Amino acid sequence: MKKIELIKSDITTLNVDAIVNAANGSLLGGGGVDGAIHEAAGEELLEKCKKLNGCNTGEAKITKGYNLSASYIIHTVGPVWVGGNNNEDKYLASCYTNSLELAVKNNLKTIAFPNISTGVYGYPKNRAAIIAVHTVDLFLKNHKEIDKVIFVAFDEENYSIYEKLLK
Repeated sequence: MKKIELIKSDITTLNVDAIVNAANGSLLGGGGVDGAIHEAAGEELLEKCKKLNGCNTGEAKITKGYNLSASYIIHTVGPVWVGGNNNEDKYLASCYTNSLELAVKNNLKTIAFPNISTGVYGYPKNRAAIIAVHTVDLFLKNHKEIDKVIFVAFDEENYSIYEKLLK
């Protein structure tokens, strides 16, 4: 079974153990995928996130999925791109690693990732995709507990970038 999959979809509709939210540091919702996940999951998510005291860049926290098909939401805060000289690559890789470690810790077998930091945070899409694919591939080689990682592209541009990398 192929452990990494790519789909073009709305991450909030997926029936997986966990979806990853590209959150802001407050964890209280925002724009893009973060806003869509909060809206789809419902008010209980916001109430739970208020109690989590935010999240630092590169780290991850987990909540139930509430009104989503996914059982859990793993919230991670990607770096804002400021030219590549502020450890952005390290922080982005940490988002994927820490999210996957939370999945393993919670016995989750299927996890879906959006394109972290490539929206309003301005991370170059190709560079972000290379980091995502490399980090996930490396993690899966050392952790057999995860059955499937799905990269979810919302737009054609990100889908094409990931499609080339995963060939």
